[in-house]
Amino acid sequence: MKTVAGINEKIKAGKAVVVTAEEMVDIVRSKGAEKAAEKVDVVTTGTFSAMCSSGAFLNFGHSDPPIRMTNILINDVQAYGGLAAVDTYIGAAQLTDKPDGGYGGGHVIEDLVAGKSVALRAWGPGTDCYVRRSIDTRFTLDDINEAYLYNPRNCYQNYSVATNGSDRTLHTYMGKLLPRMRNATFSSAGQLSPLLNDPHLATIGVGTRIFLGGGVGYVAWNGTQFSTAAAERNGVPVSGARTLALIGDLKGMSRDFLRGLDFHRYGTSLAVGVGIPIPVLDAGVAARAGISDGEIYANMTDYSLTERDKPTLAQYSYEELRSGSVEYDGHTIRTSSMSSYKKARDVANTLKGWIEAKEFLLSEPVQPLPAENRLGTLEVR
Repeated sequence: MKTVAGINEKIKAGKAVVVTAEEMVDIVRSKGAEKAAEKVDVVTTGTFSAMCSSGAFLNFGHSDPPIRMTNILINDVQAYGGLAAVDTYIGAAQLTDKPDGGYGGGHVIEDLVAGKSVALRAWGPGTDCYVRRSIDTRFTLDDINEAYLYNPRNCYQNYSVATNGSDRTLHTYMGKLLPRMRNATFSSAGQLSPLLNDPHLATIGVGTRIFLGGGVGYVAWNGTQFSTAAAERNGVPVSGARTLALIGDLKGMSRDFLRGLDFHRYGTSLAVGVGIPIPVLDAGVAARAGISDGEIYANMTDYSLTERDKPTLAQYSYEELRSGSVEYDGHTIRTSSMSSYKKARDVANTLKGWIEAKEFLLSEPVQPLPAENRLGTLEVR
C-alpha cells in the first residue's frame, strides 16, 4: 500500500505517474485494478458547472475617516453587511437591483478575477469610532486587503436528470425544460467528476489540497446538504449525495475557471472549475478512479412536480445521456449537459500538469468527512 508522503516524494523527484480520470478508465480496463495501482500514483479529476452555493469574502481596508458598512452594493449587487466594519460576503446567486437584470454576484466575482474595476457604494450608521456614513468609490482585486472564495456547497456527487412532463415551458437552474418531455438536462462531468471517482471519500477530507477556480484551494468542511443516504449503483450514488465546502485565495484564480452565469427567468450563478487529485494508494482506489461513464447512472425526475422528493421516472448512464438522446416510455427525449465536459477535461489536465511540474503536492486530510449524514426537513407551519 502506498502513502501520500511516498507519492509526494515521487512528485518532488519527477518520477510520479499522473493520469486524468478519463485516462484511468482505459488503464484499469486494460491492466486491471491491481496493475493500475502499481503503475499510477495520482489520478486527477475535474468539473466545471454552475455551483450556486458559492461566493467570496472581501476586506476593503479602511477609508479616511473610517466607516462601518451595514449596507453594501458592488456593481449594484447587494453584499452582506452584517460582518465587521469593512468585511463583506457576496453570494454568487445575489441579483442586481437593476431592472434589466442578468447580472449578479457571480458576475462580480468574474469581473474581479478578470482585473476589472467595480463600483462600491456603502452606507453605515456612523459611530464615534466609525464616523463616515457613506462611501462611493471603485476598486480592483489588487486594491483590497483580502479576497477569499468560500463556497458552502460545491461538487455535488451526482444530480438528477431534469425533464418536464407538464404542458408549459419551465425555466429552472437546470436550464430551459420544454413541455411534454421534449428534452432533458443533466449536470455532471461523469467519469471526470471528483466525487464520482472517490464515492465514499476514502482520500478526500478536511484539508485536502485541490484545484479551485484556476488556483489552489482546500476542502474546508463537508458541504451543505451533504448526504450519505442516496441509493447506489456500481458503488456510486444515483442522485444528489455528498458535497464539499471549498476555500481558496481569489487573487490567485482565473476567469478561465470562474464565470458568472445567468439562467433565463431563474437567476444568476457562478460556474466553478474544481479538480481534486486522488492518490492511488491501493487497488480499491484504482478501481473506483477507473469508473467509466457507462457505469455511472443518474435518476431522471419530472421538474414540473412541486414536491421536494420527486419520484424517479427512469435511470440512465452518463454514456447514454451524452449520446444526445434517451428512450422513455416509447419516445425519444433529447439530452444536453449543463456541465462543460471540455472544461472539466481542461481542469484535470491543468492539475496533472502542475503535479508533473512539481508545482503541486498532495495533502492528507486532517479530518475525515462524515461517514453517515442525512438531510433534515424544514417543517412549514
